[in-house]
Amino acid sequence: MRTHHTRAAQALDVRTEPGKEFWGWAGRTLGTPARTTTGKPAWLRLAAAPQDKAGGKLWDGALDAQHALGDLDGHRPVLLGVHDAFDDGTAYRAELSARVDEPVLSDDPILHQDPDLPDSWWETLTGTLEKLSATSTDRIAVREQYMNRAIPEFVGIPAPTVTCWTTAHADLHWANLTASPLRLLDWEGWGQAPQGFDCATLYAYTLLQPDTAARVLTAFPLLGSPAALAAEATVCAQLLQTVSRGDNLALETRLRDWAENLRRRQP
Repeated sequence: MRTHHTRAAQALDVRTEPGKEFWGWAGRTLGTPARTTTGKPAWLRLAAAPQDKAGGKLWDGALDAQHALGDLDGHRPVLLGVHDAFDDGTAYRAELSARVDEPVLSDDPILHQDPDLPDSWWETLTGTLEKLSATSTDRIAVREQYMNRAIPEFVGIPAPTVTCWTTAHADLHWANLTASPLRLLDWEGWGQAPQGFDCATLYAYTLLQPDTAARVLTAFPLLGSPAALAAEATVCAQLLQTVSRGDNLALETRLRDWAENLRRRQP
């Protein structure tokens, strides 16, 4: 990966900076700070996949987001360039983006302490998600087949009918958000999802912090309504599925309480 990362830097005409390497799950991605030829700070991320599996929603997420959304009024890092390479049956995609120097709000997707965010931050977030939700795309973030299978298994109710599909970031948690200015990071999986999916996801990752969870509910009054039932049930099922695999165990009790609430709300 390091060799191909170096080659990608040369191909995109950037200079990587000394500092920490950031490795993704199972060594599938490698990111480092970089600078362009004009001295602008950038971020160079390299992803690897078997050549016959390179492509599709996750592989093209950042590129598709750049084409459809641009910088989303300054709340999404601009994609500056892409370089693809292939070697011995492996595909490599390098993505050069504008660097975000602001720290994320949490090192963990799960919120473990109150971030004490001002009302203006919440207003900016709701406005940004509203604009995103109205964006036209044929990308699919959540499939009905998954909902029909996972919601009965993990939540214990039939999959609610989706009355409205909107465009979602689809991975809106606290390790993908910054404070000032607000930035939404990691656009691999964005696409169409049940209405309210992003705010339901953020709520789920906030369940250990009741005050902030209540603030999420205030910011997004859709949550708790019949219109959001499909989105909430989907998110709850997704995370309970991760619990069954040994992840997000800190959320298990709160997620099961949420599932019970969803069962009471079904028509």
